[in-house]
Amino acid sequence: MLKSVVRAVGAAVRLSSATTSTARALPLSCPTPSTLNSATARPFTRSLWMLSNNGASSGYRPKLFSSKALNPSVSCGCGALHTEGDKAFGDFLSDEIKEERKIQKHKSLPKLSGGWELEMNGTEAKLTRNVGGEKITVSFNVNNSIPPNFEEEAEQGQQKSAEDEPEIVSTPNFVVEVTKQASKHSLVFDCHFPEDEISHGEGEEESDIFAIREVSFQPEGDSDWKETSYTLNTDSLDWALYDHLMDFLADRGVDNTFADELMELSTAVEHQEYIKFLEDLQGFVKCN
Repeated sequence: MLKSVVRAVGAAVRLSSATTSTARALPLSCPTPSTLNSATARPFTRSLWMLSNNGASSGYRPKLFSSKALNPSVSCGCGALHTEGDKAFGDFLSDEIKEERKIQKHKSLPKLSGGWELEMNGTEAKLTRNVGGEKITVSFNVNNSIPPNFEEEAEQGQQKSAEDEPEIVSTPNFVVEVTKQASKHSLVFDCHFPEDEISHGEGEEESDIFAIREVSFQPEGDSDWKETSYTLNTDSLDWALYDHLMDFLADRGVDNTFADELMELSTAVEHQEYIKFLEDLQGFVKCN
């Protein structure tokens, strides 16, 4: 009988403590969207994010708020979440798209000299031409084709005027495939633009603005580079052999003039895809 009384008293104490703890947590409920502003929304949201994620040290996931209270939203009939932050984000993207369109150099993609035919598939580009019974194919992707030196200047906090800002140029890696009619294999060159060879100073001797990284024979029409085929790396290659490989490409139209035009084309494609991405992002945020 005494044990039952002790249990009853203990249960009452625990119930009283739980009620007090709940009462202390109630004032932390989320404010309504009308009370949020740009100055307070970010730190408030971040503190909620920390509360709703796993703790790094304890592994404990506190559940002080329900999912509905975490995300104050305004419904537009689409069933998706909309916040004040989304509205500000959408307005920013609208201004950014206008500015990018103002500085867009090419409204349509530039054409290359030499009879190259262009085929586009999203961020992938393929250039083809036929020379003396050979088919020359050059393919590249504009993703990650902007040199990192522009980002480094921004990280160092260097302030420059609009006139002093360097022009952003896309310098993608590209693959040249030479196919002969009587051969089952293609000679494939993996090429790139070394950063120190992209521009030439006045009075300097002209050098190749692109370089060959690897050469290999690959099955004709196979898009995947087979690792089982011997690959010649040019890092330790005899310079005489390397010069002959570069001359081989130049005889087929892949020279400095081609490389300059390829950079111009790639830059136009990259900027076009960037603007399209901003437009898609704006539509996704605004749920248009």
